[in-house]
Amino acid sequence: MIEKVKTDKKKLLIYAHYYIPDVASTGQILRELAEGMIHEFDITIVCVVPSYTGKVADEYKKKMFYKEEINGVKVIRIRVPEFSKSNKLSRVKNILSYFIGAMIATFKVGKMDYVYSISQPPILGGLLGVWGKWMKRAKYIYNIQDFNPEQTMAVGYSKNKLVLKAMMMFDKFSCRQADKVIVVGRDMVETLKGRFKGRKVPNHTFINNWIDEKEIYPLPADHEKVVAFKEKYGLQDKFIIMYSGNLGLYYDLENLMNVIEKFKDRDDVVFAFIGEGTIRESLVQYKEKNNLQNVRFIPYQDKSDLIYSLNAGDVHWCLNAKGIKGVSVPSKLYGIIAAGKPILGALEKGSEARLIIEETQCGYVTEPGNYEEVEVMIEKFLKEKETNIISQMSERGRIYLENNLTKDVSVNRYVEEITSSGY
Repeated sequence: MIEKVKTDKKKLLIYAHYYIPDVASTGQILRELAEGMIHEFDITIVCVVPSYTGKVADEYKKKMFYKEEINGVKVIRIRVPEFSKSNKLSRVKNILSYFIGAMIATFKVGKMDYVYSISQPPILGGLLGVWGKWMKRAKYIYNIQDFNPEQTMAVGYSKNKLVLKAMMMFDKFSCRQADKVIVVGRDMVETLKGRFKGRKVPNHTFINNWIDEKEIYPLPADHEKVVAFKEKYGLQDKFIIMYSGNLGLYYDLENLMNVIEKFKDRDDVVFAFIGEGTIRESLVQYKEKNNLQNVRFIPYQDKSDLIYSLNAGDVHWCLNAKGIKGVSVPSKLYGIIAAGKPILGALEKGSEARLIIEETQCGYVTEPGNYEEVEVMIEKFLKEKETNIISQMSERGRIYLENNLTKDVSVNRYVEEITSSGY
């Protein structure tokens, strides 16, 4: 007689917005989180059809919902309209379609023990978690990757006081409804406490984001695929200062182009920007208008090729605009130190990313907007490019990551925090 295997996995519903194969950093993190927790939970993801670039493939235009299974994780995808990242109205339509679709999809997933949502889309991600909690009578874990409206205010995306006040009211409501709030930086703990003025602060904890250290790691400069990447984009025989990630509003890139222009006559250095985003076109126009021959714009790299593009850089930018401290932690930090690369940072004092850089001495960092100091740091790296100072920075960053910021360390913390929320 064959004994029936008993399964006692608790059921976990995750509202992800983006999920693989989309290249959004949160989509990649949630994939690794879900697959890392599959031994503990029966997991269902609710997300959009692949559409991070704004386009939707034809095979995802026929139905409202698509059910898939990826590496043991059930996925329900919601069809959304295509959008342009530079058109606010089309983005709003796209996001609202996901929000309404996700509410409907909640009825398609059966009983759930836990509901987990991230703070994206802004405000709506939190409210989806509340909806899931109510509909499924489940414990709710709210993972705040970015605080809003604080982020919206910091970059001036909206100045409508009524809208900002409503956003704050709704997100505080989501925090209060959560059985546990998880933030991704020490500075973000202070922001959460500040929201509630230290009184009746929701149950919370802090867990760093991470990188899979087995997927991204240092490669020798003469590795054939690193060399091929450099040759493809005209980077060979140059000292490469690289920015890899979203070319968006939160990184002060437009002002940094003024600093880069001061190095336009240096043929030993190249500034490489990898990625897409709302301000890419204006950066390209600046380059052309000012004839910056040593600036390159390179498309997003597939996740499988990220190890080669990150290793091609000699130094990497890690940036945030002023006002982002305690609001967000740039996820690109983890990829940079995983590849064992020094950091050229413009980050506010006391911010999580800056704390890590200063604690490990894996780069140079100054305040956002201190363009004179940024120029000095670039000069410093160029002077030190033939020394072992850079390789020592690289080693310190990678060692810190292996001890503190690996996927297993963070995923195990998530399992502990979710299961300790109840049931």
